Amino acid sequence: MAEKDKVQRTLESYNDVFADIMNVLLFNGKEVVKEDELTDAQPFSYYKMDGKKIRGQERDVAKFWKNGEIRLSLIGLENQMKTDKAMPLRVIGYDGAAYRTQLNKKGKKHFYPVISLVLYFGTKRHWTKNRSLKEVIDTPCNLDKFVSDYKINVFELAWISDEQIQAFKSDFREVALI
Repeated sequence: MAEKDKVQRTLESYNDVFADIMNVLLFNGKEVVKEDELTDAQPFSYYKMDGKKIRGQERDVAKFWKNGEIRLSLIGLENQMKTDKAMPLRVIGYDGAAYRTQLNKKGKKHFYPVISLVLYFGTKRHWTKNRSLKEVIDTPCNLDKFVSDYKINVFELAWISDEQIQAFKSDFREVALI
């Protein structure tokens, strides 16, 4: 893991910073997510590769957003310094594993949404790679209408507005300024 990634993960893991990121990027600076409503979620999940080898995958940061006893959602952050054309596949893997965990809980009647945000820290160029599953895969024989698409949420931090940067209340404002 790169040194920058460790620093980003550490900063974003603080509930006040995580809530601040959610509030600015998802709710236009309105304080909807409060730091005391966040709890750490398991960032690790596993999958079987080629039906044999078990592999692990790890989100950068994952938190449950709860209001009292009600779990509203699982929110995951992925930090990217470079664009990644396969990012939709990675995100769908993380999200799918989180939904599968919910499905495996016995007696579960209600399911909560899983939200992933890709925080792109690149400064030289905009995110030009794929932002949806259909952009990654080659769909043959007019099957496109049967293939579900999956879009990812990419936030290009070097290009967010000055108003958005000023809306950050936590130390993340300093990161966004850089």
